[in-house]
Amino acid sequence: MSGNLLHVNATVVCPHGGQATLLPARTRVRVSGQPVATLADTYTIAGCSFTVSGKPQPCVTIKWVTPSSRITLDGQPALLQGSVGLCQSAEQVPQGPPNVVVVQQRAVGR
Repeated sequence: MSGNLLHVNATVVCPHGGQATLLPARTRVRVSGQPVATLADTYTIAGCSFTVSGKPQPCVTIKWVTPSSRITLDGQPALLQGSVGLCQSAEQVPQGPPNVVVVQQRAVGR
């Protein structure tokens, strides 16, 4: 798997349109002036309107399961545009994969 590195200002959304925000654990490594995302970072989601049988079940976080296999930053695998993740509800119920919509175009990894 290869793809552009994710960073703080990359646009990532849940399958239901909720906006994901990266809370970086480290900010030393940057691309386009923005901290690069790693497996250790936290992605929170706001604005998801998903419901199940009338009960609100919004996506609130992303659990990444397939980060970069070759790039590590401070010992943590980097996240790429093609990385696989699962959006989860507050009850940790998988809600579907996140969509990476916009990412920087200069740094590519595997």
